[in-house]
Amino acid sequence: MDNTTKIIDVLIIGGGPIGIACALACKKNNLDYLIIEKGALTNSIFNYPLNMNFFSTSEKLEIEDIPFISTKPKPNRDEALEYYRRVVTNNNLNIHLYETVEHVEKSENFSIKTDKNSYIATNIVVATGFYDISKNLNIPGEHLPKVSHYYKEAHPYILQNVAIVGASNSAVDATLEIWRKGGTPTMVIRDSEIGDRVKYWVRPDIINRIKEGSIKAYFNSEIIQISEHEIEIKTPEGNVTIANDFVLALTGYVPNFEFLKSMGITLSEDKLIPQYNPETMESNVEGLYLAGVVCGGTETHKWFIENSRVHAQLIIKSILKKQ
Repeated sequence: MDNTTKIIDVLIIGGGPIGIACALACKKNNLDYLIIEKGALTNSIFNYPLNMNFFSTSEKLEIEDIPFISTKPKPNRDEALEYYRRVVTNNNLNIHLYETVEHVEKSENFSIKTDKNSYIATNIVVATGFYDISKNLNIPGEHLPKVSHYYKEAHPYILQNVAIVGASNSAVDATLEIWRKGGTPTMVIRDSEIGDRVKYWVRPDIINRIKEGSIKAYFNSEIIQISEHEIEIKTPEGNVTIANDFVLALTGYVPNFEFLKSMGITLSEDKLIPQYNPETMESNVEGLYLAGVVCGGTETHKWFIENSRVHAQLIIKSILKKQ
């Protein structure tokens, strides 16, 4: 099908919860729209650890007042996937999965080229999240097959020596789960303590396991080299070398800044925060809007589902006002 002959009102890049919220707002206001998602529906949530529980309660993950029913106070990954699947299918949203946007060019309208098609749109919403590009350690051995920047489940690490880099929610969850399933995790943490943004019901657990000696943690430390069977850690007491089978470098992720810059979006020098109007979410490029965590630059903890759901209403209000 040739899409170049039809001008879409709103093309949404990213099929996560905020992209879905934008599509629902478009449909509600009779705007012609299309979501393009390079992976599975809600691809970031799909790639979360299998047993992950959200920090937020279910009602704070709801979009467009569509009820999210969970059996627990904090919903898990599978419940969230089911919820967003049902929202999309029940509302018959127009979405293309496994299609990657390769180039966006602005003239009178936006010309969008993907790996499968071409489109023309009056407005674009970028809701691409940040889970696809990991922060690398940039050390020798990081390329080895035993090193991963993502954690799915504990089973592969049973009876193995596993180094976990980081002290955020993902690192703490992985450490506790691997330890409880029979692995031997060792945490390597740049700071002097477990991160204060770790889920409040989990933080005491990991602190107590470290304190009692069940889990080893090196604070104010960093891995400086990874080899086939060992890692070398720089600590305040000097370098130490320990046996190692796997490394989970759960050091966080960043948005695709090069993609944002390629569309003409201006980024701040310090934290690479994209320029946008907080009242409309419109970037410095007219007709190009930002939604969700992509608005935070390197401060990826600033925006999440519950506090960026409102972006959809702000964006659609701005588009309707222009019309």
